[in-house]
Amino acid sequence: MPDPASPSSADPSFELVAGAPDSPVLLHVPHSSRRLPAEVRAGIVLGDAELERELDHITDGHTDLVADVAAASAATPPWRFVNRVSRLVVDPERFPDEREEMLAVGMGAVYTRTTHRAELRPAGFDPAPLVERYFAPYAEAMTRAVDERLAATGRAVIVDVHSYPTAALPYELHGDGSRPPVCLGTDSFHTPPALLAAARRAFAGFGGVGTDSPFAGTYVPLAHYGRDARVSALMVELRRDLYMTEPGGPAGPGARALGVALAALVDAVTDAVGG
Repeated sequence: MPDPASPSSADPSFELVAGAPDSPVLLHVPHSSRRLPAEVRAGIVLGDAELERELDHITDGHTDLVADVAAASAATPPWRFVNRVSRLVVDPERFPDEREEMLAVGMGAVYTRTTHRAELRPAGFDPAPLVERYFAPYAEAMTRAVDERLAATGRAVIVDVHSYPTAALPYELHGDGSRPPVCLGTDSFHTPPALLAAARRAFAGFGGVGTDSPFAGTYVPLAHYGRDARVSALMVELRRDLYMTEPGGPAGPGARALGVALAALVDAVTDAVGG
């Protein structure tokens, strides 16, 4: 496995794992960790057993393993940017302001409600210290990682690796939509047709590939979002029954199969001129 690149040493809450110098691909794994620093745990009102159940539901379990398999299987190893703390610390993929629609259910950049809409943090909780300590450094480091791929290869391809439960949870704003085995989240500016088509081919063997349901969109750093067409992006949402025991259970053989499929996507976009 490649050695972690230098940005990871500055902050243990995230890690940039180096890929091939000529790879434009950055696998982004934001929601795989269950780790809560002690000072963050102290601000959560759930008891220990309740917290473990919430982590079972909210964590995209084993998506870091899927990304690891993809990196090891790809002909040109991609770079990986992995969140090493739980999304209950901060969610790096949310807008940090009123643009975030998930604020409606208490799930902005800092969550105040659970997946079942129960209290997670007390009323009046100030999210600013967590945003400053965790959200801002993460965003800055991810922006640098994208800039480095642009400088090295002239383009950057972000593949956002997520999972979702077989049955909708109460927090989902669009949970009544279809729940295919693989959901591809797109952006009108940053997801070119060739990238979407390559993903459809790569995941064709898992029983169905849908688009933007039950989750839509994909992550691009705000510094590039809607501005730099050299940055392309796609969210890959894997339905958890494909590869793990729900909720929060162990990974099964499907995790490796999905990692190999993800590697096929990595290779396709690495080889494509203009990505």
